[in-house]
Amino acid sequence: MKIALDPHMHRHLNLRDLCRKAAELGYEHIELSPRDDFLPWWVRPRAHKERIAEFKAALKDHGVQLASILPMYRWASPHEDERQAAVRYWKEAIAIAAEMGCDTMNSEFGRGPSPDRSHRASCCGGMHTHEHSEAAWWRSIEELVPVFEREGVTLNMEPHPEDWCETLHPAIDMLKTIGSKNVKFLYCAPHTFYFGDDMARMIRDAGPLIAHVHVADTYNHKASSGLRYIINPPGAKVTIHQHMDMYQGEINWDVFFSSLAAVGFDGIITACVFGWEERADDSGRFMRSEIQKYVDKYWPGKLG
Repeated sequence: MKIALDPHMHRHLNLRDLCRKAAELGYEHIELSPRDDFLPWWVRPRAHKERIAEFKAALKDHGVQLASILPMYRWASPHEDERQAAVRYWKEAIAIAAEMGCDTMNSEFGRGPSPDRSHRASCCGGMHTHEHSEAAWWRSIEELVPVFEREGVTLNMEPHPEDWCETLHPAIDMLKTIGSKNVKFLYCAPHTFYFGDDMARMIRDAGPLIAHVHVADTYNHKASSGLRYIINPPGAKVTIHQHMDMYQGEINWDVFFSSLAAVGFDGIITACVFGWEERADDSGRFMRSEIQKYVDKYWPGKLG
């Protein structure tokens, strides 16, 4: 069991100070989300040899390890030039993870092409459909899975609101179809209400495929006759969720953690709050403490 910090709210810190901050907040593990000086959103990695060496030294100095690295590339783009570039960037990112001694990466199914290429009528842009993006993703994953297997890196995948794959059961089916021990499922708690209404059942359905979870709270956007949020104009096609501190939303955390324990979960638990940059330190400490309480309750003897 690893309890990790997604340091997105501390992304203004350099990598050395980021390691120091994670340790100060009580974390021994980091899930490194995209940042401009290492693996930026959508473009080629910026993690050159000197920076990798500096980051490794900082992790060691502060007693922190990388639990996972999160790249985001356009590997589901129906535009073949974008897709091929994304696959190249992925291969470089996998090599960087291996160099960093990190055996886990996580990502999303993808949002299709760059929005600059076409009107965003859907997640997949203009004339492109979800089917186009799924076909592009399959071409990418079939090329990349052998690379993950060769490098000994596990990929944990999450469906995400706005992506071509937003929901739990199609994601599970596709990951099982891949049939690789190096491809697992990431259950993101703030996406629960897009997945369905029975969280315990959904976790049971994913079962041992779950190797990684994101912990943050959210409101149920479907509640109160769909009026938990007031969206103007009414009926606008938007996807809304939050990444808040635990207990600020409507996730039942006892159900969440007890269900994970029941399916034998023993993976990465990432504190994944984005909504409170003005009190990022307090949020990080609070999340670390609260997650540990549930680990102690449902996995006695696991240190986290």
